[in-house]
Amino acid sequence: KSMSGYMDVKGSKYDQDGEDKHLFFWMFEKRNHDPAADGVVPFVVWLTGGPGCSSTLALLSENGPCSVNEDGEGTSVNPYSWTEAAHVLWLDQPAGVGFSYGTENDKNEEMISEDAYYFLQAFFQTHSEYADSPLYIIGESYGGHYAPAIAHRTWKGNKAAAEGTIPLKLTGVSVGNGLTKPEEQYKWYPEMVWNNSHGIKVVDEGTYNSMKGVVPECTKLIAKCNEGDGMVDEFACQTAFILCNTGLTSPYQMTGLNPYDIRKKCEKPPLCYDFSNVQKWLNKDSTQEALNVNKKHAHRWDSCNMGINLKFHVDWMKDFSGYIVDMLEDGITALIYAGDVDFICNYLGNKAWTHELKWSGGDDFRNADEHEWEDIGLARTANGLTFLQVYDAGHMVPSDKPEESLAMLKNYLSGGSF
Repeated sequence: KSMSGYMDVKGSKYDQDGEDKHLFFWMFEKRNHDPAADGVVPFVVWLTGGPGCSSTLALLSENGPCSVNEDGEGTSVNPYSWTEAAHVLWLDQPAGVGFSYGTENDKNEEMISEDAYYFLQAFFQTHSEYADSPLYIIGESYGGHYAPAIAHRTWKGNKAAAEGTIPLKLTGVSVGNGLTKPEEQYKWYPEMVWNNSHGIKVVDEGTYNSMKGVVPECTKLIAKCNEGDGMVDEFACQTAFILCNTGLTSPYQMTGLNPYDIRKKCEKPPLCYDFSNVQKWLNKDSTQEALNVNKKHAHRWDSCNMGINLKFHVDWMKDFSGYIVDMLEDGITALIYAGDVDFICNYLGNKAWTHELKWSGGDDFRNADEHEWEDIGLARTANGLTFLQVYDAGHMVPSDKPEESLAMLKNYLSGGSF
């Protein structure tokens, strides 16, 4: 069973002046769902990053029940769909992304999380049959900002229990190859091009050394960016965005390699992958009618809305690891996973911020052994936090390692140990 269409975000403080935001979703129930036998089925909300990219793209090219054929005319079944493990909803957000529409004013995680929280309220109040499902919010890439922010807003909403809202059964938050703590993660770009798990020397030694030279000034600016939301802090955020990316990600881009997979050339800039088949299929009249797309208000479907992307330059360097801490301390689990051939949100940076995280379970986590998990990757886990380095996967783990990523998801949702 699947459903698709829109929910409004009435109640959001960023939808009170006629913004008329409507967020598009496409949700599939667990494959071969048998309510009697399955018991309570977990409910996953998937968030693609960008910022400004459509989660529907992930549904049709990464972890959804079907993928679009090369000619863009039809679809084929994906045997490793994440719907093998759960009900899954792919959400196009913020307004203006994918088929979502309304005033495109979101520019930071406070706005993102507020709108998404009221989307979830509308969805679970309209479809109350899913309201008892354990809720997991999972993001990829810039979803390393989105997932912690939206899960944290949901956690706060549950505590506040405002009139007109219902409690949501938030159980876990997960990030795949995400950007969550830039101050720690940006330090690791030089190491990823020189000392990665695959022994690939991506640049020459001079470039490696010059990248290392940028790190102190870059991290100083990111720290300043995170001191507050005043004008000076905002200026530091924008300066950090330019300085850090020019000094630490541009040298990689100059190589012509794929920033999402250090083993490959960038075939089709800027995303390096050809999604024209997905675009063709989603822009067919027959597809849009079947998906209940509002053709009057929605854009033509594009994988990413770069106008929205540009609005997040202040938000980019903000740290959301503290939100993970708040939730861990309250018994909400966190799985941070990363394919180890991705450059842009690499496993070294993600491993480092989880390792350094300051929380009551931190010492146990740091003292836990790093061990092989199911021949899929290296895991470290304690007190509800898991970090998993996924072998031979790039930025989009479900796309590169479909069977392994499904095994990871099933284990996580069932409360299995890594």
